[in-house]
Amino acid sequence: MSKTLIIAEAGVNHDGSIEKARELIEGAAVAGADMVKFQTFSANALATAAAPKATYQQRSTDIGESQLAMLKRLELPLEQHAGLKAFAEERGVTFLSTPFDSQSAQFLINLGLTTLKIGSGDMTNAPLLLEIARSGVKLILSTGMARLAEIEDALGVLAFGYSGLEEMPSRRAFAESWADPACYATMRGKVQMLHCTTEYPCPPEDANLSIMATLRSAFGLPVGFSDHCEGPAVSVAAVALGATVIEKHITLDRAALGPDHAASMEPDSFGEMVRQIRTVERALGDGRKVPRPSETPNIAVARKSLVASNDLAAGAIVQHSDVTCKRPGGGRAPIELWDVVGTTLQRPLLAGEAFD
Repeated sequence: MSKTLIIAEAGVNHDGSIEKARELIEGAAVAGADMVKFQTFSANALATAAAPKATYQQRSTDIGESQLAMLKRLELPLEQHAGLKAFAEERGVTFLSTPFDSQSAQFLINLGLTTLKIGSGDMTNAPLLLEIARSGVKLILSTGMARLAEIEDALGVLAFGYSGLEEMPSRRAFAESWADPACYATMRGKVQMLHCTTEYPCPPEDANLSIMATLRSAFGLPVGFSDHCEGPAVSVAAVALGATVIEKHITLDRAALGPDHAASMEPDSFGEMVRQIRTVERALGDGRKVPRPSETPNIAVARKSLVASNDLAAGAIVQHSDVTCKRPGGGRAPIELWDVVGTTLQRPLLAGEAFD
């Protein structure tokens, strides 16, 4: 099995502090994550003054603070990205970010990112998807809150954009691109889907991990899992079910005020999740049903051979009652009982001695 890509979602858990952002990168590196992901946005480009907070945001932030004010407080300044990217690379993890608007997407591309992550809220943002696809960078696409038809629409936009078609964008053109094998193949080489449930924390009964198989069957793309559940169990289960990517929030303090801290894992716990995932990867194996090296020495010990149930003289015709199955293995296998019964012994056998 291929190694699962593990993304530590720092998101906005830096609370607007560059020092915390660096600590989150350090925590992700020590925990064994492959990537550390932030969010790149302009609050004014993301939300209007009238935009309400989600219920989970109301629970974990100042209830009198608007969504716009919260977003402004959690912006990661553009001028800080290059330094954080360099620090991540020094610590052996890949810097990743989610743009929420066109300007932010272009900024990240110009910064040298070859992969972007699109959150579930922008899966239906066709203009943004088209712009990213036309840039040629790879895309990790979360599908929270979506129906299959909406996902197909998004993939049609991406198939159109990645294929570099010059015709005017339209829903018809997107649908035709999705149906075109060449456009689909181009898109398939660029896009990784993530199953996701957009709630923080997500109740385990709403994780619906079985949908990963549905997505693979419906769209023929690799499918990972963006986990908002508490603890490591659901992510570990997702890997056992074939997730190619695991994205999980990381925080310095789960009890801190902020929209995502409660659905996150602190670095030590994140590291334990990584270790569990790596164990599951090894346990999944290659799917070939043959004796494993560790069990091979036990074959002769645990299995049985055909042995004489009583003393038998040379020339005796073997009866069913003359044969029993006992350890060790390595002699004639029990399935050969019916081949042995009725034969004439060429030499005497003592009770318990194996048949030749």
